[in-house]
Amino acid sequence: MALSGVRVLELAGLAPAPLCAMILADFGARVVRVDRVPRSAVAADAQGRGKRSLALDLKRAAGAAALRRLCRAADVLVEPFRHGVMEKLGLGPEVLLEENPRLIYARLTGFGQTGKYAKSAGHDINFLALSGVLSKLGRKDENPYAPLNLLADFAGGGVLCAMGIIIALYERTRSGKGQIIDASMVEGTAYLSSFLWKSQNLGLWNRPRGENLLDSGAPFYETYRTSDGKYMAVGAIEPQFYEQLIKGLGLDSDKLPSQLSFSDWPRMKKMFASIFAQKTQEEWCSIFDGADACVTPVLSFDDAVSHQHNKQRGSFIKNDQEEISPRPAPLLSRTPAVPSFKRDPFIGEHTEEILLEYGFSKEEIAKLHSENVIEFSKPKANL
Repeated sequence: MALSGVRVLELAGLAPAPLCAMILADFGARVVRVDRVPRSAVAADAQGRGKRSLALDLKRAAGAAALRRLCRAADVLVEPFRHGVMEKLGLGPEVLLEENPRLIYARLTGFGQTGKYAKSAGHDINFLALSGVLSKLGRKDENPYAPLNLLADFAGGGVLCAMGIIIALYERTRSGKGQIIDASMVEGTAYLSSFLWKSQNLGLWNRPRGENLLDSGAPFYETYRTSDGKYMAVGAIEPQFYEQLIKGLGLDSDKLPSQLSFSDWPRMKKMFASIFAQKTQEEWCSIFDGADACVTPVLSFDDAVSHQHNKQRGSFIKNDQEEISPRPAPLLSRTPAVPSFKRDPFIGEHTEEILLEYGFSKEEIAKLHSENVIEFSKPKANL
């Protein structure tokens, strides 16, 4: 795979850092998740695919020293803590990069390493709010609405941090040097919204929230309930697609207002809604599947897995525990991702194996274990 041979240490955290490291693992990196001791101190990582787990107490001097030793042989460190936490542990980038100048030190936080909020707590909705993007999300006359925690945590955080790591690894092939990545979820989310910023003068967003082309204002960019309680998604922006939508709904475009007549949009939405409510989702699919109307069913997770298009592409995979998840994307023609089909690791499951691999002796491992600096997933470890 593309990242074969790349050694990654991921300090256990919540949503974005686990996704970042899972992306690297899916494309071939050897990812070690450094879990906290005691185990109850950290929530389970639902994105542990392809990773191994080492349980290590970084608050103990011996634990911090062990991580420093691991970092000397690693290519990438991903840490998700607020500004200053790693420095207090003696594990800041100035220490680790001095010992390993080739290390890519990725710092993934909500607010970044500098600025007023650098040491403040926050979650996806807070980062989304500070980026300006949240102000654009929501329907007319309703409060702004955060789309789960997909935008800031995963897109602006995990994905962009992974991209930064890949860029730094590529640059290292020329310079031979590592560097620090300051991945702020606020800035990552803002960067994702570059189109919104750079298209402000085009008239796409000059109306109040929920009254614009892409924010549920337009009748041709909306979801509609069907007679069986399901939904259809309509994205018929271009005139030729809009014409196919009108035809599929059984309407005559000559008898309707202009597509871009803003004042008629509320009335048109009600008309479209009443028509969609007359048929089941399956019936609407039979009408629109063969037409270029940009109309598709809103699928549940179960329906997405069984949908013909996704099945033909193998878009979802099942591990040895029968758990279903999306296949890694994008597809590479020569070196595609080969995701692990094993269950996610237990906390501390690979502690001994990893330490041996990184040059620790069995005696050193036994000492760390006796001092409760490390943990194993099983009470009895074969030392």
